Amino acid sequence: MKIFSFIFFFLINSMISISNKKEDILKTVRKVNSYFMSKYPDPTLPTFVKKERSSNLWTRAVYYEGLMELQKIDPNPQYLNYTLTWADFHKWTPRDGVQTTNADNQCCGQTYFTLLDLVKYPNPTKQISNLLKNLDDQIASNRYDYWDWIDAIQMAMPLYAQAYIFTSDRKYIDYAMESYRWTRNVCGGGLFNTKNGFWWRDANFVPPFTEEDGNDCYWSRGNGWVYVALARVMEIIGKKDKYYPELLNDFTQMSEAIAGVQRDDGFWNVSLISPATFGGKETTGTSLFLHGMSWGIRYGILDSKKYRKIVDKAWRALRVDSVHPDGFLGYIQGTGKAPTESQPVNYTRVPDFEDFGTGCFLLGAIEYYRLIE
Repeated sequence: MKIFSFIFFFLINSMISISNKKEDILKTVRKVNSYFMSKYPDPTLPTFVKKERSSNLWTRAVYYEGLMELQKIDPNPQYLNYTLTWADFHKWTPRDGVQTTNADNQCCGQTYFTLLDLVKYPNPTKQISNLLKNLDDQIASNRYDYWDWIDAIQMAMPLYAQAYIFTSDRKYIDYAMESYRWTRNVCGGGLFNTKNGFWWRDANFVPPFTEEDGNDCYWSRGNGWVYVALARVMEIIGKKDKYYPELLNDFTQMSEAIAGVQRDDGFWNVSLISPATFGGKETTGTSLFLHGMSWGIRYGILDSKKYRKIVDKAWRALRVDSVHPDGFLGYIQGTGKAPTESQPVNYTRVPDFEDFGTGCFLLGAIEYYRLIE
């Protein structure tokens, strides 16, 4: 009886601890999102960073990816209306119109497709017609060399996977895989270093380029983009798809590499293996790695005994060191393409764009929330 009582009270206390942790995560996520939505109450307004840009640019699109994940675990008419206002204003069309082939401009389409799952339109194909025409035209070009920087894999690859599921036409996922393989194996001699599991950001960073300390340059957020894209695409297409093992192989190799370079404080450096050059805390890459690893553990792909302590450290670092009392996020490296840009990264600096950093944080925190759940 004593043993039974001990086990009973242990289980009850564990359940309370998990419940408290879940509530803490959700409370933190709500605070961060509320800060952003309060600061930018009109989702239709363009941004003004050096020049005017329409609000369906990639930085805002990444924010909406995170917001839609929040909507799934914490349904709120305010989140949905904010997003619908944005999508309707832009006529559910890629930035710069149907003719664009730039993955950054197509990124907003991921949220358009997600909205179709959340809002039942009488004619969803018509709702998404401009986006589908954009993808169809790009596929018809028979070119696979548009994604010549690794960020593009996150910006566009999940979108093509969504289009495949929506239409049941495999041409979309086939095109995405050929484009992915070109980036991985051909661009710049191949941007994925299969020897160590990291990605060079683009052809400008492959050897002989090195950081000041002589190490290769592997940009944290760039690797995070790929990592999240792999997880999102695998979830969309499912384990039975013929492309799943190929993506899984890259995901697991990346996981091993990323796990091996986490900082003691739970963050990852801006330049992953070059702390002497650009060491220090950084929120966006850390958030993206948190998302991918939490997803991998949750789906039984990654060993919980090894990776759970890594994501626990990452979440604690973000919650304690990144999140300000009012919900502002510190340690966000602004836009760019390399560790050198938007420096210094610190607790109080406001990045050039706040939206994508918030989106990265939401993606990581919410996937961690699902893991805890």
